[in-house]
Amino acid sequence: MKFGKYLTEKERPEWSGKYVDYGALKDLIKDACKEEEEKGMRGGSYSPRLTSLTVLRSENKRDTAEEKFFQKLEEEVDKIGRFTFDMVEDLRGRLYSLQRRVEGRTEADLKNVSLSDELLKEAKSIGDEFLHLEKYVNLNYMGFHKILKKHDKQLPHSPCRQFYISHLHNQPWVQGSYADLLVTLGKVYAEIRGDVVESQPVDTSSVEVRSSTKYWISMADVSKVKHLVLPHLPVYQFDENEYTGDSQLVNSVYLDNSSLEVYHRRLMENPKTTVVRLSWYGSQDPMDVHVQRKVLSKDDILGLVGTDRVMHPMEVDEFILPPDMIVSFIEGELEVKDAAEYWKKKQLYSDKNLESKSALFEEIKKTVDSKQLKPVLRSQYMRTYFQIPFDPTVQIKLDTNITLMKENPEDGQNCISAGRWFRDPSLPVHRTEVTRFPHAVLDLRLALAKGQETPSWVQDLVMSGMLDEVNGFSKHLHGITTLFPDVVQSVPYWVDRESVRASMLSSAPDSSQDMAPSARDVFAKKEKPRRGTGESGLREPLLDDEDREEEPRREQKRYKTPAFIDWWFSKPPMQNRPKIPGHVENKMEPKTYFANERTFLSWLHMALTMGSIATAMIGISTDDAKSSSMLIAMILLPAAILMCFYSVIVYYWRSSAILHQKELYYDDRRGPLALTCVIVSCLTGILLLGLYELFEELKNTNQAERNGSPHEWFRTTLFYKFFLSE
Repeated sequence: MKFGKYLTEKERPEWSGKYVDYGALKDLIKDACKEEEEKGMRGGSYSPRLTSLTVLRSENKRDTAEEKFFQKLEEEVDKIGRFTFDMVEDLRGRLYSLQRRVEGRTEADLKNVSLSDELLKEAKSIGDEFLHLEKYVNLNYMGFHKILKKHDKQLPHSPCRQFYISHLHNQPWVQGSYADLLVTLGKVYAEIRGDVVESQPVDTSSVEVRSSTKYWISMADVSKVKHLVLPHLPVYQFDENEYTGDSQLVNSVYLDNSSLEVYHRRLMENPKTTVVRLSWYGSQDPMDVHVQRKVLSKDDILGLVGTDRVMHPMEVDEFILPPDMIVSFIEGELEVKDAAEYWKKKQLYSDKNLESKSALFEEIKKTVDSKQLKPVLRSQYMRTYFQIPFDPTVQIKLDTNITLMKENPEDGQNCISAGRWFRDPSLPVHRTEVTRFPHAVLDLRLALAKGQETPSWVQDLVMSGMLDEVNGFSKHLHGITTLFPDVVQSVPYWVDRESVRASMLSSAPDSSQDMAPSARDVFAKKEKPRRGTGESGLREPLLDDEDREEEPRREQKRYKTPAFIDWWFSKPPMQNRPKIPGHVENKMEPKTYFANERTFLSWLHMALTMGSIATAMIGISTDDAKSSSMLIAMILLPAAILMCFYSVIVYYWRSSAILHQKELYYDDRRGPLALTCVIVSCLTGILLLGLYELFEELKNTNQAERNGSPHEWFRTTLFYKFFLSE
């Protein structure tokens, strides 16, 4: 589809004329091409390299088509910026007006259901309008990418795309952050709901079901997911000074040894696997470092190999140290008494907790020393918390802008040798030392009491189609897999997904060429993943901080089932059923494809058996029973043919579902029942036909002959003719 047509179809009618004038820019490029052909400058125009301050240059008062193109381009950028600014200010005004109305309610207003519904409707309208604005920005941003790409293709002697994209990133409508709108909107929702914020943690002794499920979310759907969560959970901010909009920058340095023992033990789900990391929060230099330990117990099933068990959240134990103590702690030189003095001086822990923190200090120190753990990998991301304070029933963590980096440079000293515990920020980062994860990651945690059901809005969120469950996903495992391909001995299952292959290939060493394609890639023959532009340090909050040119989806020729079959597999109980938190996704092994083939062959075997019986009845029939046998064969043969066609259709449907890892039940819940009904109907028809023939023969046979010679009468029956006669 042409992008101009795509833009026209996607634009909002109320904002017609506010979008980039893609057609006019395209026409100016055509005019510039014609001008060059007329002037014979297809190979490039001549421009003098020197000038004189005493010689008057001739004035060319007529702008060329290419100059008009850049003038028009700048006008369009300004137009988009003004409209975006006006819309954001309008949304802010509406939101703050709504906030004042909500906060100014009286006791009588709190009991007024119609007023609450009106306020909720206005809040939802503001959220919907923000999503429309984000879509508007993305469409125009894509349009500028497209038109600049077309310009460089049609006018290769004067490329401008790379320069102008950088200029585009500095525009306020791209660079600005509008997440504060969502934070305020979440507070408004909380006020309308009347959330009760506890002063201390809620008693969780009655909690019997704990689950943690991770999902990948397309960056284009992040704001939509936030919009679905905000009516039920507010944005939880520990310290507003450390937050940028609705999110907080988190850095975590993972420790491991030269053989990546922690990585392999965690990947293989070995119980008692201990993961040690150093975390700090905020965009400033670390002031307090959280030394954290995560221990994988027998109940903490990661499901990396596609198990059907529930994943429980890994508990995190931690204590705080100042940055200047971290190196000595890793080297085993820091004593617990020094740490305790620091804790007492800063009053970080009570006397009751001081003993447990000291014991934790010794345990982590022993683990680091015995396994020779050193800084290996850093993960950096923006985290948004959604939670009613001190209420653990539903907690959501949303991580965006995920960047994974080697902590030790490939050329030069490692951190510890240089007297540091994290990478020197002044050192350049090579392409093979960093990878940017292309999706957002949502961690959904539930703590349900006995008999308590999963909230309906959580089920609606999971079933919205925007969440792709990736059981047991870990930024730590993904980063090690991508950045240390020569050291790892096994990899997690999700690396075979095509959506992450482009980002992994962009960090692959030059000597290792492209990754070998998987079996799924070979047979699917999918479109090659698009690489990012590789421009680091560029941020577009409305575009989810990703420099990504989203192409309109192209329709591919695929096997299409008839409308009836689509209806057959789309109605209950065959409809798509995304999984509810607590369930895990099964990895698609090669044996899954073979199982589908065996099922297909079993159906064909049954159809062949029925067809063979019908054919045999036609072949062995005598002249006396010709009509009866033909009638029976005409009942069985169509049923066998129908079964063959149905088995082929189900085989292709199931193969497609397995190939694309669709979230649905793969068992056929209608086919076996329909097959049983068809066979029972056929056998019933044959039985009725036999009974009819039998009664006709009994009616037409001489009564005396039957009484006098039972043997002769038996020789005239259908049973004797078909099965006993020679």
